[in-house]
Amino acid sequence: MLKRVFAAPDPGRARLRFAVRAVLGIGLAVVVCGLAGHSLVGAVTGGLAALLALFTVTDATVRGQAVTTALLPLVGLPVLAAAAELHDHPVARDVTFLAVVGVGVYARRWGPRGHSLGVFAFMTFFVAQFLHATPGQLPELYAAVLLSLLTAAAVRFGLWCYERRLPPAPVPAPPGGGGLARVTTRQAIQATAGAGFALVVGQLVSGQRWYWAVGATWWIFVNTTSRGETLVRGFRRVLGTVIGIGLGLLVAVPLHGAVVPTAALLAVCVFGIFYTAAVSYTWMMLSVTVLAELLYGLLGVLEPALLALRLAETAVGAIGAVLAVLFVLPVTTHAITDAWVQRALRCVHAATAEAAARLAGDESADPASRVAELEQLLGRVRLSLAPLVHPLNPMPARKRRARQVLALLDDCAREVRGLAAVAADPVASHDARLAAACWRVEAAVEALTGGADISAPAAHTGAADPALAHLHGLERALAELAQPLRAPSGSPLVAPRV
Repeated sequence: MLKRVFAAPDPGRARLRFAVRAVLGIGLAVVVCGLAGHSLVGAVTGGLAALLALFTVTDATVRGQAVTTALLPLVGLPVLAAAAELHDHPVARDVTFLAVVGVGVYARRWGPRGHSLGVFAFMTFFVAQFLHATPGQLPELYAAVLLSLLTAAAVRFGLWCYERRLPPAPVPAPPGGGGLARVTTRQAIQATAGAGFALVVGQLVSGQRWYWAVGATWWIFVNTTSRGETLVRGFRRVLGTVIGIGLGLLVAVPLHGAVVPTAALLAVCVFGIFYTAAVSYTWMMLSVTVLAELLYGLLGVLEPALLALRLAETAVGAIGAVLAVLFVLPVTTHAITDAWVQRALRCVHAATAEAAARLAGDESADPASRVAELEQLLGRVRLSLAPLVHPLNPMPARKRRARQVLALLDDCAREVRGLAAVAADPVASHDARLAAACWRVEAAVEALTGGADISAPAAHTGAADPALAHLHGLERALAELAQPLRAPSGSPLVAPRV
């Protein structure tokens, strides 16, 4: 786990900049709230609003990110008002909370913006429970949220907008479909059912901290699609919480809410959340757990019994998520894996065609954008295959095949990146053999995605032309993919389309 976080590649130090900017933006938001005379509750609310704005807004363009950030209070403030007004009406509060869960997950069908607004709405309701917000506190909380969002936006889009120098990052849309065949519709129903279980059982465990269970269910569903992904994420959430509670007993409890050391550790936790999110959900949850413990220390309620209660509520939330994905309109790992692998293979072909066109002299061809899209799609493939390669997976044959698929897709991506780099060279010449090689790559992709037989690649000696060498490597990788993708199994990894 340590190696995965600290030895993971960070091209362009993107994760490092993402994390450092978050510490700066959230820290400034809390300072601004303090200078405006807000109470500790207001400062905590503002800090969490800034954290969400910097963490969840992931539109492909800077302009899109700015628009989504501007829309956050339009969603969050009414939800905050509802949560505060319903504070003394538990039945209406619970029904409204479940409605927010369902709508928030359903909104993912509208891409990154829908996802961001759904998360912000849910977390606004959650924070109101965390802080026991009442109607009398609404003016202060409104002001804190707006000030913090403005401060976070000033840091993100003014002081340090490093995305302006980067090409827009493509964001793969979730698998489509209609009605109950649509993944986002099924997930909305699953999340609502899981959250309902967590809410009822969580209240039996604790009438004061029940919302932890609902929060655990919600975050287990974020960025997952299939039941396998959700199960793995639930395991990692519980593991990260356990480790974080153990660390909190050593660090947070002895501080007794001392302001200066707590503030320093909160900054470390924020950095950890943002820096590890892309590579390890376990480490991210460790950071989130310690951050929550430090906040409770500031509020003067942190004690070992509270940490044990958090673990119990997290377990309840994880069980709710597991039961929902297993028994409520389940989305199989196989179905999602198939969809993402098919899309990745088609992107390989598109990137190859763009590179070949560029080598042929077409200045409008842009293989770099296709390479970026392929990287995003491969990230989704890795996520969908995570349950199959997990150490606790009891099916070794499927584990071996899943690892082979990942390795060969990585080989494809490496060859495509190399081909795009050659195509970007203005002095690269077009070899007549490139057209034939590109045609063979196209035929191989069509065979893999269409269920036809794939021809074994001809033996090639070392090609002097770099582009041709990359195409030959791509041919080999695609041919080798046929075996793990089509190997017969009682529980198929990816089935051919017929």
